[in-house]
Amino acid sequence: MGNGKRVVVAMSGGVDSSVAAALLKEQGYEVIGMMMRLWSEPGIGANAPLNRCCTPDQMADARRVAGLLGIPFYVVDVQDHFRRTIVQFFIDQHELGRTPNPCVECNRQIRFTYLLERALALGAQYLATGHYARVVHTSAGYEVHQGKDEHKDQSYVLHMLLQQHLAHVLFPVGDYTKTEVRDLARTFGLPVASKDESQDLCFLGDGDYRRFLQEYSHKAARPGPILDTNGRELGQHEGLPFYTIGQRKGLGITTGQPVFVIRKDVAHNALIVGTKAALGQQTLDVRDVNWINGLPPTAPIPVHIKIRYKARAAAGTVVSVSDGRAHCTFHEPVFGITAGQAAVFYDGATVLGGGIIADNDSQPTAVIPTIQPAAIQVIS
Repeated sequence: MGNGKRVVVAMSGGVDSSVAAALLKEQGYEVIGMMMRLWSEPGIGANAPLNRCCTPDQMADARRVAGLLGIPFYVVDVQDHFRRTIVQFFIDQHELGRTPNPCVECNRQIRFTYLLERALALGAQYLATGHYARVVHTSAGYEVHQGKDEHKDQSYVLHMLLQQHLAHVLFPVGDYTKTEVRDLARTFGLPVASKDESQDLCFLGDGDYRRFLQEYSHKAARPGPILDTNGRELGQHEGLPFYTIGQRKGLGITTGQPVFVIRKDVAHNALIVGTKAALGQQTLDVRDVNWINGLPPTAPIPVHIKIRYKARAAAGTVVSVSDGRAHCTFHEPVFGITAGQAAVFYDGATVLGGGIIADNDSQPTAVIPTIQPAAIQVIS
């Protein structure tokens, strides 16, 4: 039971965070609802799609749920900070030939740093979100486990959490399936029980990241050659950020056999294509690695590795090397390994840690901002 402990719930107006708030209220916590007003792309013209981030309807839904639950509700303006740290990061990484996951970076810098700090400043002991994951407290510390609903599990985007974060984080819906969460919303009488799923890349007006990059990056739409693995030119690309590793369709070239995007050569602004066999890799390097228990392993360990949010975890081995890096070896070739995406290490349902898939040697390295542990004060 909550025993009157104060918890801030990050509310979005969706069913998951609404049920999280209701569950905590039922368990006896003193619940405060808080919604972040994030930057979103301004609509242009009469036919422009509505922004999907922090819309008036979403804010109204969150406020209405808070009213039904009888909890305070606040809106925190994070637009400028979000624009500088997440949206610009998204643009910059694409210009470097990477495919970033802005949801991972948002969790790193916004939700579990910026918002958590403000929750603690309000005298709360916890920040709760609607993530489908679980925090397990053991004699050795805190662990992140996959959520009960394997189809909705979001542990992948939580691999960056530190022990001092986990001591103050709750994931109330992690023990339920999505269907059960919707049923709970109906039981609690919440008006968002049947609300549609929220979308990733919430700051895009229409969900089209290619169009967004064309408008917000002067480097994105820079044409260049499409080369095969022998350096033979096959055609022209429209800009490296508009293509993804593993892409087969939409290349605008004709070849005698199917070819896939296997690499982006940023130094020469070239898109490298090859066969499916050339796309497969059995090793990758990871940078900015976080080990959730705070202890990098001293020897190679067997793990399952997810290279994308929706990818199936592949069996392999990970070894920690110096400077926050790790080296992974897969038992079988893995297809679509993409610089900028997260590689997350699992032992069964337990997240051991993870980091960002490193560039090929031919690409430049950029520093990804990391959490400063000292920014969060532990409150007993």
